[in-house]
Amino acid sequence: MIIRNQLPETELKTSDFYYDLPEELIAQTPIYPRDASRLMTLDRASGEIGHHSFRDIENMLREGDTLVINDSRVIPARLYGNKISDDGSLGGDVELLLLRRRAETEWECLVKPGKRARPGHKLSFGGGVLTAEVGDIVDDGCRVVEFWLGTTKHTDVLSVLDEIGVMPLPPYITEKLEDKDRYQTVYARDAGSAAAPTAGLHFTPELMQRLEDKGVKFARVELRVGLGTFRPVKEDRITDHIMHTEYISVTPEAAELINSRRAAGGRTIAVGTTSCRTLESAADENGIIRPISGDTGIFIYPGYKFRAIDGLITNFHLPESTLIMLVSAFAGKENVMNAYKTAVADRYRFFSFGDAMMIV
Repeated sequence: MIIRNQLPETELKTSDFYYDLPEELIAQTPIYPRDASRLMTLDRASGEIGHHSFRDIENMLREGDTLVINDSRVIPARLYGNKISDDGSLGGDVELLLLRRRAETEWECLVKPGKRARPGHKLSFGGGVLTAEVGDIVDDGCRVVEFWLGTTKHTDVLSVLDEIGVMPLPPYITEKLEDKDRYQTVYARDAGSAAAPTAGLHFTPELMQRLEDKGVKFARVELRVGLGTFRPVKEDRITDHIMHTEYISVTPEAAELINSRRAAGGRTIAVGTTSCRTLESAADENGIIRPISGDTGIFIYPGYKFRAIDGLITNFHLPESTLIMLVSAFAGKENVMNAYKTAVADRYRFFSFGDAMMIV
């Protein structure tokens, strides 16, 4: 497991990463087509800001560049069901959000309300298609839940989620998503994430092909997005925040592609903070990416020395989040907070379905 939180002591407070955001700037629906979203560019050396369309990115990338994408697929991870009473009847409503698989039949879950999902309680979902028993309570009140298909231990919960699960949109999105594929990147592969790596939502197959034709390569890595990515920071001092671990994977083929092209003078540009955290977890002291498979709890904030990336494509993030702290570490806090102030003034769309920023 990789946890690199041993950074120089900083006096930065969580409140240092706050900005005012009018509620109407929170994007409620995805834009069509995907690459029609706006793109702000930020020069991290000078702080200079530019305004573009996302599809203009093909003019900004060079032959030899490598875009590193997180190809984890979002699962319909939200389950609505009922507590099973002692007499076998269905009781009060309960909601589960599957965060990560712990064992063959066990998942770590967020539950609401907690009083209906105490250890030993049994739950029913989809009218009994899936049943579950609540086990241990772990960090932040999460539960370890064992799933059953009817009365049989169910080793493949994923196989029934398409039938009874709901796409886990963030709470700030209140409008119904008409097409669940729009909360999925076009290059998503293996299922396992509880939220989308949203920077990748702007890419279309056509744009990716044009970039490939130009000599830009895509390297696939995986970070299964869970509580570590979107858990809010509650501590006053950012150094007191502890990240939850998330599973990452970098194959030998991906590592070789990234390392060889960077050694030849190409830039490594992370698409999203999850790709960035994966690369920085996999990099050695010299910035060489190693094949890796395991958990990371890396927390990147100002003072961190980047090893693996030369650029970052990312969305606009929530105030006081670990994600805006990561972006500030890469581009400089003053540059980032000024860019966000500009984005608000220019009416950019924010968060998961919002516009993008490219930092080089």
